[in-house]
Amino acid sequence: MNEPRLALIKDMPRVLELIQELATYEKEADAVEITMSDLENDGFGSNPKFICFVCEVKNKIEGIALVYPRYSTWKGEILHLEDLIVSEKCRGKGIGTQLLDVVVKYGQQRGVKRISWDVLDWNEPAINFYESKGADVKRDWNVVHLDEQGIKNYLNQL
Repeated sequence: MNEPRLALIKDMPRVLELIQELATYEKEADAVEITMSDLENDGFGSNPKFICFVCEVKNKIEGIALVYPRYSTWKGEILHLEDLIVSEKCRGKGIGTQLLDVVVKYGQQRGVKRISWDVLDWNEPAINFYESKGADVKRDWNVVHLDEQGIKNYLNQL
């Protein structure tokens, strides 16, 4: 297993495969709308919208961590970990720890005041993993989304 590294544009096909694998695991296989073009355009160029770290096993990417900056009115700059994904066949081999390590180091280098992410309430293996690393899983907070249709519906009511 190699140390995590920054993703390259040529890694995006495998990154998209892992995103789809996670969606299937989370029982949302049909929810992935992002395309290869989206990942390539949004993650690379003069103003990338995200940073992606990858971890390889035997020259194949088996884990990713995708992050982007956010701003907290209480804390200042924070880092959001959108997804930490390890392929099902490689879970339990330390890849998740390596990826979380690199994300935390990256956040510290940026000087962020917090690193935040979401985890599904039924995903006990992930919750246990994060808590074992010292993360505070906020069970009293609810995630709120307005999806694309929700945005349209909201605006139509104005």
